[in-house]
Amino acid sequence: MSLPPQQVKQFIRRSQQGDAEALARLYAAFAPAVYRYIAFRAPASEVEDLTAEVFLKMVEGLPSYQITEVPFEVWLYRIAAARITDYYRKSGRYQETELNEEMPFEGAAPDENVLDEQERAALMRALHQLSDEQQNVLVLRFVERKSHEEVARILDKSVTAIKSIQHRALIQLAKLIGAEKQNRHYLRGGHA
Repeated sequence: MSLPPQQVKQFIRRSQQGDAEALARLYAAFAPAVYRYIAFRAPASEVEDLTAEVFLKMVEGLPSYQITEVPFEVWLYRIAAARITDYYRKSGRYQETELNEEMPFEGAAPDENVLDEQERAALMRALHQLSDEQQNVLVLRFVERKSHEEVARILDKSVTAIKSIQHRALIQLAKLIGAEKQNRHYLRGGHA
């Protein structure tokens, strides 16, 4: 559910005054996107907890939140990025390739063939081998369908920097996926 900016501002103000319905509307509007963002960055077993932490931080921070020209969702993505970083820091783990089989992919039919699932798994493994910065840019651009300008605002970088990070990430991703395809063909006895 997407809300117009004016309505978001109204719900923020009402939430700051203790209106539980307005708070619920903010949650309903932004939870799916935050969940997807986290699902592409964290282990499947942690996605719900990390999403809940983001919205707990939102509730805690709303009383002092200042409405500015920067969209509210930018604040939420920054909270989500911080929660993901904290998770990996506390767990002492690096981002591993743990696939989330329950992750919703728009347009996916329930009876997709095995090859499509293998390609999706290869993409997820490759994505998790990129740097945090590259993962953030690619997920925001291609999963959340944000513009270069929106991603720049969310990550507090210039549009030029976002385009450069995206370019390098896509080249690296293509290499990683290409290498995996070659390995798969080799293992099956086929030729790459």
